[in-house]
Amino acid sequence: MKRMLWYFARKILVYALVLFVALTIFYFLLQLAPGDPVLRYVREMESRYGYNTGTTDTGAQAFREQFGLDKPIPIRYLSFMKELLLKGNFGPSIVSYPVPAQVGVLQALPWSIGLLGVSVVISWVLGMALGTVLGWRRGKALDSIATPFAVSLAQMPQYLMAILLSMVFVYAIPIFPSGEAYAAGLKKALTLPFIWSVVNHAILPSLSMVLISILGWSLGQRAMVINLLGEDYMRLAEAKGLPRRRLVGRYILRNTMLPQVTGLALSLGGVVNGYFLIEWIYRYPGIGSLFVNAIRTLDYNALLCIAVIAMLMVLLASLIIEFLYPLIDPRIRRG
Repeated sequence: MKRMLWYFARKILVYALVLFVALTIFYFLLQLAPGDPVLRYVREMESRYGYNTGTTDTGAQAFREQFGLDKPIPIRYLSFMKELLLKGNFGPSIVSYPVPAQVGVLQALPWSIGLLGVSVVISWVLGMALGTVLGWRRGKALDSIATPFAVSLAQMPQYLMAILLSMVFVYAIPIFPSGEAYAAGLKKALTLPFIWSVVNHAILPSLSMVLISILGWSLGQRAMVINLLGEDYMRLAEAKGLPRRRLVGRYILRNTMLPQVTGLALSLGGVVNGYFLIEWIYRYPGIGSLFVNAIRTLDYNALLCIAVIAMLMVLLASLIIEFLYPLIDPRIRRG
């Protein structure tokens, strides 16, 4: 037990160190990016609403002092880390001053996790099932048709699929809404109209990811199934006349589960930062839209908060994989 606890503690310390180093590198790279956040935000507002804000150099300097942008970068870094480690505060968002940056990020996070997390799980389950069928029936009619189709479309960018689906089902055949997470005028509540509106608005963004992801998962699963079918123990099991259900469940799925679970966990860990363009195309109020707006206005604190959450999710997914491996593969548990 002590050895196991030490193993987990060591892993957590390593991941915490990785997070600290990655955040530090990202902070300094962000600060070295060209542009003035205050002037960028002022110009953004002027171009968006078509009027002159009247912000002078003196007024802009006052804003810089409020945000601490007038100080040297090392001083800003130490102040930022002090606020983050002691208070969990990323500082005010430039776009929504004086609201803290983490408030807007945490409001957008559930929408991204709900949309992207469900889409990843659906595509993984369907891809595993389709890949197993194609691998088991290799060379048959279904495999001969579906595999070339999957190979040709698997590398298609998901944002391109989002644009195509939007052109067809929003403008050419207006079946689905064009954007946002739910219809305007509805209040957030566990009511059937609100739930249906959320589902209806999420269908196209979800399809944009699922249709492409299924192909990737199925091709990987098909390759592993074909490789397993060539193993001696599989030939022996088939020669013994074991039922197909047992062959698939006990031999094929169990032996392909380890790498596929790894891929699933990493995909779930990357839901925050993997589909920004899709959220932006559909104006979905998730992390992606917030990230694009933060880049456009150089909202440093919001970008740092999004980066920390993205890195935390990836590291947490890796840590969960470490814990799940012994449960999936008895050989690792014995080791």
